[in-house]
Formats: sequence, C-alpha cells, structure tokens
Amino acid sequence: MSMSSTMAGPRPVRSKVIADGLEEEIISGALPAGCKLDETAVAQRFGVSRTPVREAFLTLASRSLVERMPYRGVVVCDLSLERIDQMFEAMGEIEGMCGRLAAGRMTTVERARLWDQQSAMEAMVGQDDFAAYDEANSLLHDMIYAGTHNDDVVEIAKAMRVKLAPFRRSQLQSRERVAESTLEHAAIVDAILEHDGVSAERHLRRHLLNSAKTFIAAHSARAQRAESGT
Repeated sequence: MSMSSTMAGPRPVRSKVIADGLEEEIISGALPAGCKLDETAVAQRFGVSRTPVREAFLTLASRSLVERMPYRGVVVCDLSLERIDQMFEAMGEIEGMCGRLAAGRMTTVERARLWDQQSAMEAMVGQDDFAAYDEANSLLHDMIYAGTHNDDVVEIAKAMRVKLAPFRRSQLQSRERVAESTLEHAAIVDAILEHDGVSAERHLRRHLLNSAKTFIAAHSARAQRAESGT
C-alpha cells in the first residue's frame, strides 16, 4: 500500500500511521532524546493537515515517548535503558498479579476463550504477520486482565501497558521471538486453566523478563551499529 493511499483514509487512520511511524523512529534512535517535533514539518512530511499530527502527538505522549515542554513544544523523551527496565519490571509485577488473580477467578467460559485465543496464536507462528500477532497478543493479555474481575487492577494494567506497548511491540518483530513468546503464553495459559495462581504469576513475570531482554539486546545492537557507522 502506498503512502498516498494510506493517507486517503479517515483521519483516525492517518493519525495512527503518523504515530506509529514516529514511534518506530523514536525507538530506533532515528529521533533522539531532546529532538523537537515540529508540527508543520511533520504535516508536510506525511502530506496531511496539522490536525492528525496533533492527534498523533497526543498518542505518542500517552505512550511516554514525547512530552510538551514550555517554550520548546513537543520533544522526544529521554528513553534510557534504566527507565525502560523500570517499566518492564513494573509491568512484570502487575501482570504477575493479574495472572495469579485470573487463575483463581476466571469463569469456565473465560478459560475456554483464553484457551481458544492461545490456540489461534499458535497457528500464527511462522506466518511472519507481526502486526496481526501483536494484536492477538494484546487480546490475550486483555483476557487475563479481565479475568481478575477487579476493575481497578484492570485499569492499572491497561494504563501501564499503554506506556510499555512500543517496546513490547518492537521486540515482536522476528519469527524466533514470536515462537518463544507463544511457548511462554502456553505455560501461562496452562497454569491459569489449572487454577495454579503461583505458576501463572511466575510465568508472566518471566514472560516480561524475556521481552525486556529481547528489547535491550536489540537496542544495544542498534547502538553499536550506530557507533561503528554500519
């Protein structure tokens, strides 16, 4: 699909395309910390009005990738590995708790749907449709959150996931990681189906740890390539 055909869609779609494109450049380091994002320049680059650009900036701010600073405008945040590590650690604790609660509280119907979702994701391994897998991954984790039957816990988990989403998404861009992630999901789902809260919590924490390790390894490799000029 060409950029022009993509931009011909409704405004929300254009906004998403802009946000996703800028997100990728921020994560890769093409847009470094402290870089100012000029609304007019971005609009010209994507061939749109400034309205979808403003919407895209709001989306990036919700993901903690940019912030609006006095007298400077919208600026790329400092995404140090230490800060990213802290977010993965927090998400691991939150999702671990969700798994433990869901293992004890999910209804039979919810468990059946979770099993079906995991089976569907297993069928996606090897297809290299990373966007579709990421969407399915989000749905599976949503099911676990909902299975806690605690609205406050769900709200906290979803808010934290929004912040971490760019980094989790970026590490699901290889066939090998998708296969590993699916195996990790299988262990999580099996524990929940067996009402084993302790195991579900442990597997979810390990799942987030593996996600963090994959992201940090890729980030370090990009930094080394940038330093060497390759």
